Amino acid sequence: MYLPDELDASSVISVTGLALYLKELLERNDILQNIWVHGEVSNCKTYPSSGHCYFTLKEGDAQIPCVFFKYSRMRSSAPELRNGMAIAVNGRVAFYERDGKVQFYVDDVKLIGEGALFQRFEQLKTRLNAEGLFDAERKRPLPAQPTIVGIVTSLQAAALRDMLRVLRTRYPLAQVVIAPALVQGAEAPASISAALDLLNEHGEAEVILVGRGGGSIEELWAFNEEVVARAIARSRIPVISGVGHETDITIADFVADLRASTPTAAATAAVPDMELWRVDVIEKQRQLSELMRERLYDLHDQLEQAQHDLQRASPLSMINSRRQQLDEATERLQTHIQHTISLRSERLRGVALQLHSLSPLLTIARGYAVVRREADQSIVSRVQQVQGGDVLTIQVQDGRIPVEVLKVVKDGRANI
Repeated sequence: MYLPDELDASSVISVTGLALYLKELLERNDILQNIWVHGEVSNCKTYPSSGHCYFTLKEGDAQIPCVFFKYSRMRSSAPELRNGMAIAVNGRVAFYERDGKVQFYVDDVKLIGEGALFQRFEQLKTRLNAEGLFDAERKRPLPAQPTIVGIVTSLQAAALRDMLRVLRTRYPLAQVVIAPALVQGAEAPASISAALDLLNEHGEAEVILVGRGGGSIEELWAFNEEVVARAIARSRIPVISGVGHETDITIADFVADLRASTPTAAATAAVPDMELWRVDVIEKQRQLSELMRERLYDLHDQLEQAQHDLQRASPLSMINSRRQQLDEATERLQTHIQHTISLRSERLRGVALQLHSLSPLLTIARGYAVVRREADQSIVSRVQQVQGGDVLTIQVQDGRIPVEVLKVVKDGRANI
């Protein structure tokens, strides 16, 4: 390490060396290694993951940071610490090199009573509660979709940036009106009260966010003052308080129409989330499309059924049906006629064969002849049927022979 000539290297030490020196100096002091100190708890935080408790012990303008490790808490009978407690702590003073600060490492805690700030807090809380300023009946509903949101906080506060970011992200349709105010110090209560009154006089805001980020009980004390509580109570516009962290409770929280755990949570509670609307609209569109599809399918089925019924009731359909029935009947009739003709033909053929077998022509062909009376064409088979002078016709195989009866011979005897 380079040093200017005017500096003596033996008189310059490093930061690490100074830190170790201060640490050893404090640790060598027997009084500081086992001492009781009393004061009021402020800025108390316990981390669930480690179980360690960090707080500030204050008295007037003096303060010292304290660490109460989990193993020390478990060995002692210390009460659960919270801001405003008046306590006496036993432990040792040491120098914490990393942060470069003196800390009090607590081994035990005794409760002395309530601190002055906590007593003021409880007294004002009791009095305002008796007046009805905390009653649920006087809490006003928040607008579902505010068009203008008022904010009371410091222009330099990180809480303002957080609230604006949340409002812009969740509900960019809302306009923001900011009433700047001091949120810490002696002048802060009057400044916050005046900002609330100004927004009410302006009259356009539909909801007011009032708050600030986290801090010690002293840093948040402006929101425990009566003038701020009265301003919130007389506001015609609903008020959401968002002061400190989730564990911080102020008088303003009790009077406000809604208490939010942080400024970010206050902005979240003030406006709806348009992203949820978008998701809901997409879901509604999907459901509507599905319903329309199902409806179209039903109408399509109904149309097909109606077309089918119309075709069935159509005269053309009836004519076609009758035509088909006529064709089928015609085919059955033709089949029946053909069958009947076939039967009759077979029957006729049988009769013809019978007639043929009985035909005189067959007899004539064998050398016989058929004799008929010319007068009536009756067949003569007996001599009694003719008499002399009758004209007969003798039919042979190849023709007819007309003859005239001269006489009739019966059993060898002639009859004339």
